[in-house]
Amino acid sequence: MEHSVNIDTNLSRKEIYPLLISQAKELVKDEPDLIANMANIAALIKESLGFHWVGFYRVEGEELVLGPFQGPVACTRIKVPNGVCGTCVQRQEAILVPDVDQFEGHIACSSLSRSELVIPLIIDNKVQFILDIDSSELDDFSTLDLDNLTIILKFLSEK
Repeated sequence: MEHSVNIDTNLSRKEIYPLLISQAKELVKDEPDLIANMANIAALIKESLGFHWVGFYRVEGEELVLGPFQGPVACTRIKVPNGVCGTCVQRQEAILVPDVDQFEGHIACSSLSRSELVIPLIIDNKVQFILDIDSSELDDFSTLDLDNLTIILKFLSEK
């Protein structure tokens, strides 16, 4: 089945998110494979919103292991509770970081990352994987991003 991103990137994020949610839902609707869905969701978010890096990490014991992503080469493994991603898993809550240089223990996989948003997917009281998004802009994330990306992430939990 052919899919393409049909979102005008000149729109505001508030205008983009309803379109993004609709396209994400369509992308995963008929595909049972989690990895394929993660790959397409990462591409959809990156293409629609233009972030520096968008990807997933899977929780494997006490480590996060790199999953599907879009952007430059990334850290392959991150120990929990290291960095923003490991802290997210330890706390079992989303973390929005306006300035990564101000987050003690931040792991710089890319020197271009300036702000970060990490959202966990929790199933049966355990973080299964996280969505990690880095921006090359300072203070680039808000609760608008967190709320809407959480909705998209939940589509994956239904698989």
